[in-house]
Amino acid sequence: MINLKESIKSALIGDSELVNLLGGERVYQIRAPNATEFPRITFFELTSFNSDYADDVPIASQFEFQIDIWTKGSFSAIAAAVDRVMQSIGFRLIGTAELYEDDVQVYHKALRYRTKAEG
Repeated sequence: MINLKESIKSALIGDSELVNLLGGERVYQIRAPNATEFPRITFFELTSFNSDYADDVPIASQFEFQIDIWTKGSFSAIAAAVDRVMQSIGFRLIGTAELYEDDVQVYHKALRYRTKAEG
């Protein structure tokens, strides 16, 4: 099974503009260890499934990931940087949602991406 999680994290924390906007390498899979650290990014795999076959053997898989931006201020610059990085590694944006989490008073932007990988 293909695992893209490390590739995504490496690409995001490898981008100096994004790291600067976040105030450090604040990119975490599923949940952050410090819930009071802002801004930050969390990400997770939404779906993965075999998409292409040859002689009944899977040769490619399709993946969807969600990248969540959590901030006390504007998420626009961070979202633009995330989108640039994700496109650079072969993902395409398939949807977004802008939210405000009343219970913790945090702005939250969800970005969903899709890609196909062979192997």
